[in-house]
Amino acid sequence: MPEHTLAGARVLVLGGSGVLGSLIAGQLHQHGAAVVLAGRNAQRLQETATSIGPETPSALIDLNQPHHAGHVVSTAIERMAGLDGVVNAAGVVGFGPFAEMSDEALDEIVAVDLVGPLRVIREALPHLDGGFVVNITGVVAEQPVAGMVAYSAVKAGLSAATRALARELRRRRIDVIDARPPHTETGLAGRPITGTAPSMPVGLDPTHVASVIVEAIASGKREIPASDFGP
Repeated sequence: MPEHTLAGARVLVLGGSGVLGSLIAGQLHQHGAAVVLAGRNAQRLQETATSIGPETPSALIDLNQPHHAGHVVSTAIERMAGLDGVVNAAGVVGFGPFAEMSDEALDEIVAVDLVGPLRVIREALPHLDGGFVVNITGVVAEQPVAGMVAYSAVKAGLSAATRALARELRRRRIDVIDARPPHTETGLAGRPITGTAPSMPVGLDPTHVASVIVEAIASGKREIPASDFGP
């Protein structure tokens, strides 16, 4: 597992305006990396970019739209004169009995949490010489949860794709990292696209989770199971 020098690395962060994505981007920036933040909320993207550094660029992306994948990758390459890594921290969540989930909610969860990120990664791969790809799949990829059937399914699917891609890209020296943190206090559960979150124990500190992920990138890990994030 080769180590990665983060200083000078050029990284595209999907979900860059979210809590976890912005923290990872900020920590990468502190290590000397250049980052492009990608998300679908222009105001939050701009606020996050400004908080990281005035030179931090951002790009709008709607993971529901297939053609956005190529656009956001080309934008990142143009802004940073290349690309060394992709971090996927994007996601939406839904709760409630699966039999009651609408087609619209199911389609959005599949698009944003699985198909959209895979499209972006596919577009980015030809431009990576070594480097890394990180997918934050979460503990539900290990332990599916009742009342979160669609979310559990797409995260498990993304986890499987990540591990398969790691084998596929080994000879190209690209580390593909499956990060599966337990419930983290990002506020995502309070913004479901359908249903209402059940009562949950207090989650992990997102700053700690971001640190574990950034340290794994630097050390060349290819998997971060839930147990590696601590209690």
